[in-house]
Amino acid sequence: MKSTKSFNRVLTVVGLRLAELREKKGYSTLKEFAEDHDLPQIQYWRMEKGKANITLKSLARILSVHNMSLQDFFCMVTEGQESI
Repeated sequence: MKSTKSFNRVLTVVGLRLAELREKKGYSTLKEFAEDHDLPQIQYWRMEKGKANITLKSLARILSVHNMSLQDFFCMVTEGQESI
């Protein structure tokens, strides 16, 4: 049970960081972002809300839009886990 809670917390932080990156890019809605970058809107919504078990392939695709490496992103995620 504890590992499920920990995993869900990680998914939540990943989603929060994706939303931050989207907003920094100037997108106020995830719908606009998903449409502009040819991403499935429902799936992207689930990622930002921490409801999707995101694959590395999907994450890498999204991070390429932001010109960000997986390593840099996971540093952001690690730093954000203390606040949740």
